[in-house]
Amino acid sequence: MDTVDATAVAKHVLFDVDGTLIDAVDNQRRVWRAWAERYGLGADEVYRVALRTRPLETFASVAPDRDPHECLAALHELEDEDVRSSVYAAFAGAAELLSALPAGCWGLVTSNYEHRVRGRFARTGLPVPEVLVDAAAVTEGKPSPLPYLLAAERFGALPENCLVVEDAPSGVLSGLRAGMTVWGVNAPVAVDGVHRHFASLEEAGPEILAFVTGAG
Repeated sequence: MDTVDATAVAKHVLFDVDGTLIDAVDNQRRVWRAWAERYGLGADEVYRVALRTRPLETFASVAPDRDPHECLAALHELEDEDVRSSVYAAFAGAAELLSALPAGCWGLVTSNYEHRVRGRFARTGLPVPEVLVDAAAVTEGKPSPLPYLLAAERFGALPENCLVVEDAPSGVLSGLRAGMTVWGVNAPVAVDGVHRHFASLEEAGPEILAFVTGAG
């Protein structure tokens, strides 16, 4: 991809991480399987619930008799070990797209934690932007609009001038509630509510560049 002129950029792009830029499905499944085995639970059922709920909600559903803080500590331990020892892959087109976007026009909004994002990006060679809103930065995670609104605030940008790139329903809803344009990627069918759908990040790349330059 050709690098674009930073002076032409009037808009901002906010990327989700897992499932959007980083292919972490196998890693997430492995972590939740290890967590389920630690508590004597069925791994497939735990993972099915974890896909559609946040961790504390998952614990309440699959292990209501367990201390949720203990459950969360165990999950964090397993996730940190996975970042240290496992293999990660960026989706096709991610490196080229992020390198082509001018500095200061894009950021990350994730339900994960910053140190894990940095670890995964280091493993995949992706650049880390200045604006990174993680789970610790907000009192409410996706699908609340707060994470995306905070990212816009850090840029000094209006929500209507921001593009959200997401793969999951909760993230899509978060971006829509924030009043932003939302595009879906890396899914065979469009997530409800997205303004545009792309089968892959690589397919979406040229259109994302066009959005930030005003050419689209």
